[in-house]
Amino acid sequence: MSLRLAAISLYLRLVEKPRLARTRDPKAVRAGFETTAERLFRMPAGANMIDGRIEGPAGPIPIEWVSRGRPDRRAVVLYLHGGAYLMGSPATHRHLVATLAGHAGARALAPAYRLAPENRWPCAVEDALACYRNLLECGYKARRIAFAGDSAGGGLAFATLLAAREAGLPDPACIAAFSPWVDLTLSQKSLKRNARSDPMLPASRIAETRDYYVSAADAGAPTASPLLAAIPAPPPVLIQASRIELLEDEAATMAEKLRAAGGEVRLEWFQSAPHAWQIFCGYAPEADKALARAGAFIRARITEG
Repeated sequence: MSLRLAAISLYLRLVEKPRLARTRDPKAVRAGFETTAERLFRMPAGANMIDGRIEGPAGPIPIEWVSRGRPDRRAVVLYLHGGAYLMGSPATHRHLVATLAGHAGARALAPAYRLAPENRWPCAVEDALACYRNLLECGYKARRIAFAGDSAGGGLAFATLLAAREAGLPDPACIAAFSPWVDLTLSQKSLKRNARSDPMLPASRIAETRDYYVSAADAGAPTASPLLAAIPAPPPVLIQASRIELLEDEAATMAEKLRAAGGEVRLEWFQSAPHAWQIFCGYAPEADKALARAGAFIRARITEG
């Protein structure tokens, strides 16, 4: 582990993990994340952002078009931000999205999908699906579109694939998921095994956090917990995760499931990184490396043919 990532992990363990453990108001957590992101994260050199809107099932969905360098304008990464379905926005992840898009040689579309607890499952899935449908209706080819996301956004990427199939839409070219949250039934053993080793996520709050988004009774639904869904013949998938995070088993089990279904799956472990460490791109070399690898994975699949 680099000294920079070690310092970040120490900060998360001493400051952010206790704060997340004690803060009960989702709106306060959301506001804190926005403030921290605005203070810490900056768009990389050569990046651009344009605001927009897409018509969604409950009204317009704010979006950002993000790019870096000279992208292939026929290729798009639909990026779904993380934040436990409670927090996060295109703004909190703009620097990550720009970095990934630059490596992928594509533009990225990042939607501000509806958040819980004001908007519970399946609102986020509906908004993500609306964005994908809009891209197809605007003439983008499915083979030129990648889904990507971190944490809850990684799970949402798989949920959007399932929703797209249910709607009769074609699969995207590939999916890149960073520390994806794909089992909201909370049945994976690493939730307990890694409770101490995870430097950021407080295990004591996982069930409460889940309940803001979806009830325990509905948590096993395919678009709530894609890990439990049948996904035959999946598109190519890249999963990046850490061996010390709460969601370790979700990444491993999802990769096994997709391989068993006949998919091309690349599972990359970063041994001691915090959950969704890619957000620290520009600070930690492990984050920069992860996004470079993810971008290359996407580029190879949305620029061919």
